Amino acid sequence: MIPGSAVYHVVEAMAPLYTAAVLGYASVRWLKAFSDEQCAGINHFVALYAVPVLIFHMVSTNDPYHMNERLIAADTLQKAIMLLALTAWAFWSHYRGRRGGGAKDDGAAPPSPIKWVVTNFSVASLPNTIIMGVPLLDGMYGSVSGGLMKQIVVMQFCIWYNVVIFLYEFMAARDSSAKISPVSVAAAAAAGNRDRIGENGGSIHAEGSRHQVVVNIEITEVAAAAAAAASPAAPDSRAAEETAAAAAVAKELTADADANNAKAAEEVPAVPPPAPAQQVPPVMHVVWMAVKKLLQIPNTYASFLGLIWSLMAFKIGFSMPKIVDDSLFVIYTTAVGLSMFASGTFIARQSRFVPCGYTIASLSMVLKFLIGPVIMLLVSLAIGMHGTLLHIAVVQAALPLAVTSFVYAEEYKVHADIMSTGFVPLVTTYCCQLCRLI
Repeated sequence: MIPGSAVYHVVEAMAPLYTAAVLGYASVRWLKAFSDEQCAGINHFVALYAVPVLIFHMVSTNDPYHMNERLIAADTLQKAIMLLALTAWAFWSHYRGRRGGGAKDDGAAPPSPIKWVVTNFSVASLPNTIIMGVPLLDGMYGSVSGGLMKQIVVMQFCIWYNVVIFLYEFMAARDSSAKISPVSVAAAAAAGNRDRIGENGGSIHAEGSRHQVVVNIEITEVAAAAAAAASPAAPDSRAAEETAAAAAVAKELTADADANNAKAAEEVPAVPPPAPAQQVPPVMHVVWMAVKKLLQIPNTYASFLGLIWSLMAFKIGFSMPKIVDDSLFVIYTTAVGLSMFASGTFIARQSRFVPCGYTIASLSMVLKFLIGPVIMLLVSLAIGMHGTLLHIAVVQAALPLAVTSFVYAEEYKVHADIMSTGFVPLVTTYCCQLCRLI
């Protein structure tokens, strides 16, 4: 059973965070202090600056030479099994739907199952170890659990968040390539259509041209006849008048023929170009684009630079200069608070408090608080974990969704409604259930 003091420490650690979330919600819902663009700017700052600096701080201050191998192995296996199982399930459902006639007939590509893989993996396998795990597990199992939670966070930042970001970038590269391909196809189709219209309309224009030639010949013959009528025996003034009259008639007939030709050209039916089918780019090309984009993201540099620093610092025995440490402190302390604030602004911009709906929220609870911990329990038992370490591994797997996952989901516009629901409305229910069961 959790003592009352431990429960108070959990509430004490989490109350400021949800104060930031409530403030963000009120700022948008009631005060109208931020526009959609400003809310997106706040989230972009967190994803581009605050979170990478926090990653560097967490990784660089962790001792890589004194990590619990069994806990790291269990956590890695649990996440790998979840990722592979979700990938197999998503693609099996995707191809089964296509074989069953679920694909659209308009040539559009079906929605990618990778979105649900990333979302379900984040919900089930990326817990909120720092914000909630450290104070909760410190109260349950002592201060040793704090160091273990930090080790899990380091593995998440170095490996699993990079995997998640790679999948986000893969989807973005695939969508952008698919948007570029139909442009050239549409241009070619439009050109071919213009050729077909020219061929079809050419008979009309040619027919009009033949009609115009016939009219001009007739006009010429009329003018010639009129001129012939004006013989040399006639007076010059009479011949000039008859020639001018014939020229006026010819001009009028020519104008009527041109008008008829223009009207016939306008009556040609416009044939719309066929809708081009969406072209799926080569997979390796998309993978290469995603890898190049991943190598440009600050999170990748932050995790690996932090790992290199920790390997040297804990091996040789030196620490970060105070001026550098204080500069980083100013930035990374804003990450968690602004992330919670951004989540509050996101919920305030939705039509309801649970944006994804209660059905999907309930499924997220099952995935987060049942399937994920059960897989962690089975994996931990399989590698021989027991006692307090086993309890810590299972309980941390059941922690609510990390707020960083929402930041990335909102940044890439992939199921941010589910991510926001995963750690804000469900935390209270989780805490109450956990305190009752333990």
